[in-house]
Amino acid sequence: MNRKIVVNSNCYHGYSIDEAIEGISNAGFKYIELTATKGWTEHVFFDHSFETLQKVKDKLQDKNLEVIAMSGHTSLMDESRIEDFVKNIHLANFFGARYIVTSVGEAHLEDMANSGNDLIVKHLKSFTTLLRKYDMQLVLEVHGKDHGTGVILQKIIDEVNDQNVRIAYDTANAIFYGDVDPVEDLKESIDAITYVHIKDKAGEKDAWNFPALGEGYVDFKALINVLDTHKNDAPLSIEIEFTEKGPRDLDEVNTALIKSRDYLENLGLKVR
Repeated sequence: MNRKIVVNSNCYHGYSIDEAIEGISNAGFKYIELTATKGWTEHVFFDHSFETLQKVKDKLQDKNLEVIAMSGHTSLMDESRIEDFVKNIHLANFFGARYIVTSVGEAHLEDMANSGNDLIVKHLKSFTTLLRKYDMQLVLEVHGKDHGTGVILQKIIDEVNDQNVRIAYDTANAIFYGDVDPVEDLKESIDAITYVHIKDKAGEKDAWNFPALGEGYVDFKALINVLDTHKNDAPLSIEIEFTEKGPRDLDEVNTALIKSRDYLENLGLKVR
């Protein structure tokens, strides 16, 4: 299966978007997921000037990197943040993204609201007209203690009942937040999954330790086999978040990305 291999610019958390683009391009990748996560990694953001955003777009084109997705994490439980997410959809379209990724709650900020599925479903349905206009999918990431498995998110997806709202499966978050076997959880929610963050996990279950692919214990071979068996061609987006201390320097990030590329190629995936 000719599957797109993407790199999430969040691998370069703490570094600039220019450094991220350079590292991803130099490693031979063709596709990128831009990160626009408030208070965490704002490589692009809706309040950046048009000139700044256009420079990023131009550099991506110069490096022959195609934007597949944008991480636009915004709490869907907080009424005051819904307009921000609409702005993120417009921003994702500006860069030509086919997917916009969000968690149900804030990804790296304290949630200011908590609610049941009814309000979340209502908010998700409010985006569908705009998503259809842009031919874009909103993909809910497996993330957070209340939404840490594909099975849990499947219930929300079923209630929304719209092909433009699906799941972004995160292989390490299912362990870290959901305390489940990601291979089995992926099988249970496979029909709703159209995007996958491939992130490795090392150390204890609740330890912030997400190394280069192949340096943890996530069974990527089995996960990819599940996708292939179900003829699911979801793009795979590499995300490396290291430990709480972060990487030593930019070279460590670049090296981890190359290690991840080589690991995937050894699994038979076409990266370059």
